[in-house]
Amino acid sequence: MEIFVGKAGVKMEFELMASMMCADYRNLQREVEELDAGGIDSFHIDIMDGRYVPNYAMSLNDLRCIRSLTDKPLDVHLMVEHPNNTIEIFIESLRLGDTIYIHPEAEYHPSTTLQKIINAGITPGIAINPGTSFETIHEMLRIVKSVLVMAVNPGNAGQMFLPYVGEKINKLLSVKDEMDFEIYWDGACGPDKIWKFAPMGVKGFVLGTTLLFGKAKPYGETLKAIRELKFS
Repeated sequence: MEIFVGKAGVKMEFELMASMMCADYRNLQREVEELDAGGIDSFHIDIMDGRYVPNYAMSLNDLRCIRSLTDKPLDVHLMVEHPNNTIEIFIESLRLGDTIYIHPEAEYHPSTTLQKIINAGITPGIAINPGTSFETIHEMLRIVKSVLVMAVNPGNAGQMFLPYVGEKINKLLSVKDEMDFEIYWDGACGPDKIWKFAPMGVKGFVLGTTLLFGKAKPYGETLKAIRELKFS
């Protein structure tokens, strides 16, 4: 993570993660290599089972392929029912420094699944849907290191931002230092979101079609403009 000086000389520290479900799958290796060379901080892998969300996205083989092509961290977002049943196959495919996010609603006892992630040396995280209240996940904040705040309903790229998510982020920011976790933004991430929430303490932003993919310019150029908050 680097420090960047934005408008009015405000210093901001933030990470940028590539939402790989938005990549060009005609040449996944080229996509990974160009993002890596362009300065992406990590690769965000969305795994969907068609049950917890009404869609299928990336597969275990996609994850393993990307893991073999880069030394950057992977953020694995499990949008699956009962991740405790299959968590080992994801853990086995990752390295120390990678992160696994689960949705608390998808598991009867989410803390059990999180403990398996912790025991494996992988960074434990929870993903919070727009309709998930702060109060229902408060106790889990004591054992996770990363909280992925969904600004849109999960399952598809290119959805509309839900503005009430900002209030939940404020609550998370008020306890993140005490409980020792970091906050990440996922969904409908435009320049206004980075400009507003990075100075407040949101550590990273998952980039999809809004800012990164499908822009007909080199990824390095796009990422540099995002980091300098120079948007066109």
